[in-house]
Amino acid sequence: MRTLTRVASAGSAATAIAFGPARVGFGLFLPQFREEFGISTSTAGLISSAGFAAFLMGLIGSYLMILRFGPRAPIVAGMVLALLGLTTAAMAPNALMLALGVFFASASAGLAWTPFNDAAKRALYDEERPEALSVISSGTAVGVMGAGVFALALVLGGFDWRLAWAAFALASGLAALANFIALSDTTGPDGGVTRAMAERLAERSAIPLFLVAASFGVTNGIYVTFAADRVSGLGGLPGLPAEASAAIVFSAYGAAGLIGLATARVKSGIGLAWLLRLLHVGAATSIALIAFVPQSWPGLIVSAGLQGIYVMMLSATLSMWSERLFPAIPSLSFTAALLVTALGNVGGPAIAGIAADSFGAVPMFAATAAVALATALVLKPGILRERPEPEPKPAAA
Repeated sequence: MRTLTRVASAGSAATAIAFGPARVGFGLFLPQFREEFGISTSTAGLISSAGFAAFLMGLIGSYLMILRFGPRAPIVAGMVLALLGLTTAAMAPNALMLALGVFFASASAGLAWTPFNDAAKRALYDEERPEALSVISSGTAVGVMGAGVFALALVLGGFDWRLAWAAFALASGLAALANFIALSDTTGPDGGVTRAMAERLAERSAIPLFLVAASFGVTNGIYVTFAADRVSGLGGLPGLPAEASAAIVFSAYGAAGLIGLATARVKSGIGLAWLLRLLHVGAATSIALIAFVPQSWPGLIVSAGLQGIYVMMLSATLSMWSERLFPAIPSLSFTAALLVTALGNVGGPAIAGIAADSFGAVPMFAATAAVALATALVLKPGILRERPEPEPKPAAA
């Protein structure tokens, strides 16, 4: 098997689990969790934020493991944590144990994604990396779509949600084994990062990268936590059981997200600035639709589809952009961007849950859409860089 195919396939399997059922499973099954455990909107926001906090902790742990053991170790560890968390949730007798399972499962996303930047640098040629990182990031779409379709089949078949989480746990174990085998030539410690290299993350050219990451974290964290619950809480889509509406949201989200496979080509065609602006306008439209027409079949499909495209293409863009902007520190730069995303993930759902309980869902979603739209407006081509700032020339003697 070609090295490019092997690394990209292993990475897409890991992201399919970590960013599919392990990360969005709580939002996907929130209507069932509300019914079984009596979870309020504010409590749901806190559980989701705790999961995103685990994602943040996983990012830090992943970077430290790369330095000592190389990229394979955190990837496999992430899949093992997904196995543990999904199994715990599947067996949960109460909301506390459910939250613990969500916490462990969510940590897998932090551990198992950023190491592929380092693995790509070690195993692939420069011209192969954008394609590989795009495929790896788009594994998320497959995971989300698969989780949504499976959940829909279970609801329509009258099966318990625990069966789905047990199946997700089994898939996590298989992904751990597959990555352990496929990434055998990416072991060994990283060369480390000097203080001077790390300080480059504070350069002006990094500000747009981190701004985009923060907006992404806030807006998508709120969407994946509350969008499906918004539809189900109003009675669901016409012609379907209320619980099945969540599965439709995430199925469309994942299916449209497969467009993320074309991220590298689209960016090459229209440029980074226009890609980012269009993605954020799409995200704002997606959130507005879930606020104002949540029970419309066309509105819901377009909303979920636009959000899926936003997530998959922006995830791939962050990966490629950070690797290009800081080629000497690909894992650290991508980890830094995702740490900012994770901070938005943590704060967004917690605040949104409280806001929805206090002011209603429509104002909460409208404010979230405004964040995405404001981001699009400030991303002007002149402020974005894709390559490192040139080193200052020494003064003439």
